[in-house]
Amino acid sequence: MKYKVHWLIDGLVEIDANDVDTAESVIKNKIENFIKDNAQFFEEVGAKAVQGQAYLPGSDEKNNGEF
Repeated sequence: MKYKVHWLIDGLVEIDANDVDTAESVIKNKIENFIKDNAQFFEEVGAKAVQGQAYLPGSDEKNNGEF
């Protein structure tokens, strides 16, 4: 019997940058290079999309990434 498996990867990283676009670009480039270097794996697991968004920590978050 064949089963479909839907999976997600969620992450959070702190980037020192002067603006949102630069922060997003740093991680975007790292992820794109990782995907390119591991293309066969991503094809095998059916990866379709990667997305993310940079933001400044809110008042309910500490600046060191701890919640």
